Amino acid sequence: MKKEALLKAIAKKLRILSLEMTTRAGSGHPTTCLSMAELMSCLFFDEMRYNIKDPFDPGNDEFVLSKGHASPILWACFAEAGIIREKDLEGYRQINSVLEGHPTPRMPWIKAATGSLGQGLSVGLGMALAMRLQKRNSRVFVMMGDGECAEGNVWEAAELAGKLQVSNITGILDANRLGQSGESLHGHNVGGWERKFSAFGWHTRTIDGHKITEILDALAWAKNTKGPCMIIARTLKGKGVSFLENKEGWHGKALNESQLKRALSELGPMPRVNVKIKGPRKAKRFSARAVRPSRPNYKKGELVATREAFGIMLEKLGKDERVVALDGDVQNSTYTKFFAKSFPKRFFECYIAEQNMVAMAVGFQAMGFVPVASTFAAFFSRAHDQVRMAGISRANIKLVGSHAGISIGADGPSQMGLEDLALFRCIPDSVVLYPCDAVSAEALTSLSIKHKGLSYLRTSRPKTPVIYKKGESFAIGGSKILTRPKRVRAVIIAAGVTVHEALKAAEERKDLLVVDAYSIKPLDEKTIRRVCKGRKVIVVEDHYPEGGLGEAIASLGIPIIHLAPKTLPRSGKPEELMRLHKIDSNAILKAVK
Repeated sequence: MKKEALLKAIAKKLRILSLEMTTRAGSGHPTTCLSMAELMSCLFFDEMRYNIKDPFDPGNDEFVLSKGHASPILWACFAEAGIIREKDLEGYRQINSVLEGHPTPRMPWIKAATGSLGQGLSVGLGMALAMRLQKRNSRVFVMMGDGECAEGNVWEAAELAGKLQVSNITGILDANRLGQSGESLHGHNVGGWERKFSAFGWHTRTIDGHKITEILDALAWAKNTKGPCMIIARTLKGKGVSFLENKEGWHGKALNESQLKRALSELGPMPRVNVKIKGPRKAKRFSARAVRPSRPNYKKGELVATREAFGIMLEKLGKDERVVALDGDVQNSTYTKFFAKSFPKRFFECYIAEQNMVAMAVGFQAMGFVPVASTFAAFFSRAHDQVRMAGISRANIKLVGSHAGISIGADGPSQMGLEDLALFRCIPDSVVLYPCDAVSAEALTSLSIKHKGLSYLRTSRPKTPVIYKKGESFAIGGSKILTRPKRVRAVIIAAGVTVHEALKAAEERKDLLVVDAYSIKPLDEKTIRRVCKGRKVIVVEDHYPEGGLGEAIASLGIPIIHLAPKTLPRSGKPEELMRLHKIDSNAILKAVK
């Protein structure tokens, strides 16, 4: 069978399998699969190179299904390639199957979860830049929908890829005209997409997405073109089935048995094809040695901001070639500038585009790097969906939010991270750390980077006194008891800047037991339960009451008095704001009485 006929036959089989899968499951998105069958056929069975026995072969090309609802056709490709059995497709959307409704890394060939639309191009960009660092010749292909291109995240990724002229990424835009509830932004006026991507520095080519020869020509063009390429494929949603093709109202609807029978009769019998996959390129596996950083070198009482101590430790850890740093145009505030100066090839300025930055980090970690992404704590709220999806991906990313809380002072409420602990605590299996001084900041930075999984480090703007000795040890899930009075009037639990307010209060009253709960998640439950048992407990934090340290302590069933900013803050001096919002030492002493 000639190449064109073979790829047409494979496309037909992919359509049939996608329809059967979704009808069997009783749910899914068959029509979006039908529009991209030829595109997937040409990609997986002619263009891409991969080892069907090893999803982590460094010579593999990578594929990101940004329009994750089209997962049935991806599972069908895996079955046709021999990665899974065709019988495995019967498990689609079933609880004991890895073939989920939207792809997740429960299936080893999926490097990042997709389905929350607009994020795949950023993930692919992170992968492509990672490959470039590893000096791999592999390529990244991102399959996108026209509907998701209304998302701003797409254009954050497009702009950075255009600026960096990343040659090993190819986007394929399945412009099938229809979204969920009607026509997409440009419908079939695909010139709109072409002009936009061109304006962002991409090479573009518009094709008929159902013509094999045009698809193959476009893929060959992309391979031989320097810079990022976007293939804009004009397609028909529901292609190949008369009552679905280019018809509204079918998004996310599986066919019933009679409709399936009718559709299959139109498509014709299941073709028998013999496919041959192009093997991977020769490539070495990426490896690097972990480093043991030098100990912190601070004197007790020295005033150092935790954000600066983080930057110092990040630079030390930069000797590990797996570590990459991403920043949102605030490197002089987050102190990633130290890393940027020492390791410029592994520092990525993402500009003021936090959604792209977080999703790029997911792409980097998929290729074996340990990405550290930093911005102001407040601005991670803009990228919370990307953080949520990183959690679903079980991504090994490290996020660092500076300028946390009202303690930043005069910049005012728009810059104050007061919701961040809640945002990160709610991510399954996340780790949330909050140092109070330079020694703990360096130690917790190192622990965060060594930890396998998603972690968040909260740093502060003001300089705070060093309270720990150089060799102090810390642990994820740990805490520190800072005062041990013979008679305890109250237990004060604090973290970050409020630790110093608690210690000031303890200087006034010698009967206060102060706990530095630097590990917000997981909490040091054993120690906290022990010291709080039968005692008055005051939790003081620079975070809104909802979702922060106080609620974490209360979740242990411990009655607390909760000191936290409970009204909207304003500009002012840090000490004025802490007094106004009753989280300073005087407020603690009043609560004790």
